[in-house]
Amino acid sequence: MSGAPVRVVLADDERMVRTALRVILDAEEGIEVVGEATTGAEAVSVVRELRPDVVLMDVRMPQIDGIRATEQILSTLEDPPRIVVVTTFENDAYVYDALHAGAAGFLLKRAAAEELVQAVRLVACGDSLLYPAAVRTLAA
Repeated sequence: MSGAPVRVVLADDERMVRTALRVILDAEEGIEVVGEATTGAEAVSVVRELRPDVVLMDVRMPQIDGIRATEQILSTLEDPPRIVVVTTFENDAYVYDALHAGAAGFLLKRAAAEELVQAVRLVACGDSLLYPAAVRTLAA
């Protein structure tokens, strides 16, 4: 991949999840994890400071959940990052709320490493991404 790397912030309250995401993404050429956050409020602050291209945002976090953090980031920053909401929960309300908040994608944590990398690359290029079950949910 040519040009500047895609700069990513990881926002998840579970250290093991952040570590796993970092290991997967750090192994990829053209992707650089530049920061981490453990709460929704911290995610907003870290994103404002570091100005990443992409944020991987957990739904359920302390202080401010990932949906509210997504709304705050997208409504207050000029040229905001693309946000992919990443969760364990296959919940229709989360899909709807994430997209309504302006997220560029929605991905389950059980996704394969290749799907995670593809999601980061796709949204960084301006595309959107939904896992297949989310598409069925929205079409129903």
